[in-house]
Parts: sequence; C-alpha cells; structure tokens
Amino acid sequence: MPEHLKDVVAEVKSQNAQPTVSAVLKDGSVVELLYQPEERRTLFCVARDGQLRFEDAVLEGENRLVPFSPGNNLIAHEVVLLPSKPEEYDTEQELVAGIQTFIHRYVDVTPLFEQIASYYVLFTWVYDDFNELPYLRVRGDYGSGKTRFLLTIGSLCYKPIFASGASTVSPLSRILDLFRGTLIIDECDFRLSDERAELVKILNNGNARGFPVLRSEVVGKREFDPRAFSVFGPKLVATGGFFDDRALESRFLTEEMGQSRLREEIPINLPSTYKTEALHLRNRLLLFRFRTLGKRQAIGSLVDRTIEPRLNQIFVPLLSIIDDARARSDLRELARRYNREAIADRGMEMDAQVLETIRDLHMASADGRVTVKDITS
Repeated sequence: MPEHLKDVVAEVKSQNAQPTVSAVLKDGSVVELLYQPEERRTLFCVARDGQLRFEDAVLEGENRLVPFSPGNNLIAHEVVLLPSKPEEYDTEQELVAGIQTFIHRYVDVTPLFEQIASYYVLFTWVYDDFNELPYLRVRGDYGSGKTRFLLTIGSLCYKPIFASGASTVSPLSRILDLFRGTLIIDECDFRLSDERAELVKILNNGNARGFPVLRSEVVGKREFDPRAFSVFGPKLVATGGFFDDRALESRFLTEEMGQSRLREEIPINLPSTYKTEALHLRNRLLLFRFRTLGKRQAIGSLVDRTIEPRLNQIFVPLLSIIDDARARSDLRELARRYNREAIADRGMEMDAQVLETIRDLHMASADGRVTVKDITS
C-alpha cells in the first residue's frame, strides 16, 4: 500500500479508536483490560471458546477498541486495580478457599461473614449476568477495622474502584460508567450533606440494572445536555451508622465490626507481599470470569416465600453462585434473620404505634366508633 494511503488508513482508525476497559463482542468474545506495572503496559486479553489471546487493539464493527493508557491517572495511582494476566486454578471450590484464606489472614470478621465476603468476591466477577445484586457493608466505630476490610476484600473484586482516590463524590458516577467495576467506598469520607445525598443516589440506583444516574453536561454557553451514567454494579461500603433511607438499608449484607478483641495473628500493618498475593488472586479470578460469564443466572427455586420480596431480590443472585450446600444454607438462614429484624423494626415505628392504638380503641369501643380525639389522647 502506498505510504500516503497508509497514513489515511491510520488516521481513520485513530478517529474510530474507542478506549475500552472490558466488552462482550457480537461473536461472544470477552475482552478484558490488563495492566502490567513492571512493563508499564496495558493490553487486552480476549477469550472465546476456551481460547485466550492477547491484543493491542480489537475491531468490533466500525469501532476499533483500544486499551486505556498505562499512564491513565486512575490506573497509575491504583484507584482502579486490574489483573495482569489470566492464571490457572484447580477448581472453583479451591478458588473460593484461596479467597477465604486471604481474607482470614488480614481481616477479623465472623466466620459467616468471612464466607459471605469470599463468595461476594466471586460474584463481582460475573455480576453482569444478573439484573439485581446486594451490597456488602461493614459498620463500626473508628479503629474497628473497616478500612482494612475495604482494602482486603476490595483488592480481590472485579475492577475495584477505590473512592478514596476521588476528592469528592461527584466523579464517581462517571468513573462507574466508564469502568463498570466494583465501587469500594468509605461513607465517612463524605460528611457534607450534599455529597452524602449524591452517594445515596448512586447506592439507590446501583443495585438494579436499568436505573442510571442522570446528570446535565455543559455543551456550550448556557446549554446543558442530559446524560445517563450507569452506576449498576457491586459495592463495598463502610459506615459508622445507619442510612436514614430504610429501603437503602435493605440492600446491604452487613457485619458489625469491633465486637471482639482482634485476633493475635492479624498483622497491624499490611506486609509488602499483600499486593502480590491480591494480584495473583485477581489473575485467577479473571480466568474464572472467562470460563463462567454468561453461564450464571438467578435460580428461581432459591426464592424463599417466607421472607420479603426485597430480601429475596438481594439474596438470590448471591445464592445462585454458591455450590456448597452448607454455605447456601447459612446464607438463607441469614436472610430469614434479616426478615425477622425488618418486621421487628417496623413494629417500633410511629405508623405501627398509631395502627396499634386504633386497633385497641376499636376493640374497646361498644359501637366500633373511634374518634380522632380518642386516637390523639
């Protein structure tokens, strides 16, 4: 090809270049971005029909998908963590055991929540197979281990996005829309009321597919273009207390931190090997994603009709990736406990007390008449 035509083709390709983190192509290929820090290089790993290949760019129709630059601020500063290559693992059970061992080594939580967190990590790597999902949360006072939990579990999740890398909450919807990963967020970092309101908006919209956050983008002088940002995806949250929104509270699987003395073997400071261990587990989880994506779905038979629909909505997707019968039974019992607590909480609300008063007055009245004055008294 003549040199001048090569330049034209290169220019056209450059114009159609689309920076990409991950994609599922029309032919079924799964594309994932890799970051190799030693070489300061980003590239794609493409999986199709059990075969893996590495590419510097991928053509999809008229678009040319290209990796994000290794100099990208979010990648270079480890705000977003990526795998470096796919690594082999023996079985899914062995992979979950490796995750749980890593969590046990660095975080002190109850055995049940340790197990839940291990499966939640696995879930994040195939979350896009589901339409609803739960959030994972730890709640406790200063120094109770919340940050260690976020760092440890977060470093294993699918494309973790650490919110501490953003000075305000406002960029989060854009970063989530761009990377479509797992949001790791310390709610205590956002104390201002307007930032907390923005965070609640992301959390409320982000556990079900199809509810983007709408923002107005400035496109010219005094012109605004409404834009939808997808915030659907797994989230790990640390809080000191409760959210005022009871519906939002129902989306969390929660562990109370600092309820017992820290285990002696938990290191006070994370060792230098910690990041390398996490990277190898992310690499194995990448291979798990390639082998599993598109094969998981919410299992209808796991719906428990004795508990509220909202609880089924958040528990069933996580239950659907658990093969271990005992682990599944433990999680179902937790769902029933949450259901009992929700019913008890509603009984303490003012609405419930008013209804209880009306019922008592009605039963005590000879003619069944109840006045507003009687209720007020």
